[in-house]
Amino acid sequence: MDKYLVPSDPFPINPKHSKRRRSQWKRSLLELNGKFDRKYQHDVAALLMQSYSEVMVLPHTYHIDGAPCQAHVNWFLRGAGTDYRQNRLGGEGISALEFDKKGIYLASVTKSGCLTVHDYESLYCNGSKEDETKQLLHISTGQQLDVVRWNVSNQYEVACTSMKSSEVCIFDIGYVSSEPVEVLRKRRTISVHGYNAHKGFSDVAFCSHDDSRLLASDVSGVINIWDRRASDLPCLELATNSSSPLNSIKLNADDQVIFGASKHGTIYMWDIRGGRSSAAFQNNRVVSNSPIATVKLASELERIATLKAQSNIISKEIHSIDINPSCQHQLAFHLDDGWSGVLDVHSLKVTHIHCPPPPWLDDFSDLSNLRCLRKPSWLPAYPIYVVGSLSSNGLYLLDFYPDCSSPCHVDFNEEMQELYGVKSQHKQNQFVPTTEGVTACIAHPSSGTILVGTEHSSLLVISQAGNSFQGTHDSPEDNLRRTS
Repeated sequence: MDKYLVPSDPFPINPKHSKRRRSQWKRSLLELNGKFDRKYQHDVAALLMQSYSEVMVLPHTYHIDGAPCQAHVNWFLRGAGTDYRQNRLGGEGISALEFDKKGIYLASVTKSGCLTVHDYESLYCNGSKEDETKQLLHISTGQQLDVVRWNVSNQYEVACTSMKSSEVCIFDIGYVSSEPVEVLRKRRTISVHGYNAHKGFSDVAFCSHDDSRLLASDVSGVINIWDRRASDLPCLELATNSSSPLNSIKLNADDQVIFGASKHGTIYMWDIRGGRSSAAFQNNRVVSNSPIATVKLASELERIATLKAQSNIISKEIHSIDINPSCQHQLAFHLDDGWSGVLDVHSLKVTHIHCPPPPWLDDFSDLSNLRCLRKPSWLPAYPIYVVGSLSSNGLYLLDFYPDCSSPCHVDFNEEMQELYGVKSQHKQNQFVPTTEGVTACIAHPSSGTILVGTEHSSLLVISQAGNSFQGTHDSPEDNLRRTS
């Protein structure tokens, strides 16, 4: 019977080499299992971060009806020392960027009121200068623009608004017209002096399962929700117990929970499925003052002992929040002093934090991008957060991997990582220098190429060397395999 028995180790190891077992080949495991191992995915993400660099600059030298675009004229006047427009509109450069769901179109807005919709493929065909004849839309609205969003359920619609306007304008790129196809308005509010109080909008979000529902946060701490089939006025208002402006809002993937970030450093969460808000789209108007959860970031940051020992934690303005597309329980936040981090929406704890040096420490004198709300972005397939630097011209690529192996994790221990055989020098945040100061950035939903808006209204392309923009969009894994 012994000949039918299979030994426990059919390939015994030579005693001379018993301490050196050959590690498994990660590439073969990926091909056999059909999925990434978590550690291997983190290793690939680290290599991906190191491969990014600035590959193209596209200045905003466009024309409208034969005359130079106002955004370019304003930049020229600013360089000549003229500041009349800065006092009138209160900012400079590109204020927001947004790809449509498939990455075919790119929309951008400037502080001077320019709305441009680019065809992503043709954007780079002419090298460092865009072919204006291939732009889908390029108009000057004559007023400051701070937000641009694509309708997730209708890829031909783009909405834009401003903190100085009480209207949300929706444009249809299928029509050759500079006029919006629809304008949604704020309900009139009477102040104690008897006139309409001014309430602008700071952010916009579309429901992913219904193209008729749109949300916008205003500077008075209220989220307005419209049913476009019923009226151009909000049918629901979600309010907080504070009048602090809500700078940023975000819907989760199934449109069940909405997050709002306030100027006073608090993150609110509303469940729009049930309770009083369940009848939101049947009644004319319902006002809810009860978020399901409230998180004050300063209090959570004080719980990080190592951070509290080195910094004076105070409440700071939240510029932006965003949900990680590859890990839905990670809600990234970006503060006015340049700090970025992650709030775990399950535990309501801060799990990651990145604290870059302040501008005055690096003797950085150009602080013009402090006047606008900076808008970072996640990479589509990796837990990497892309943030414009406050102290210099450049981008931070932050490793926000959802475990303790991330160098930004609050429980990261470099000695323990080396003990378990993790090469900590490969798990580092990357800084990518840019030619101009960064105000907003967005990552392409499939290729991972980063488009950056600058304070001079230019578009910068941050990608991997040798990445082609004509014909196909290669994945980060393909690019890494080709370069290696």
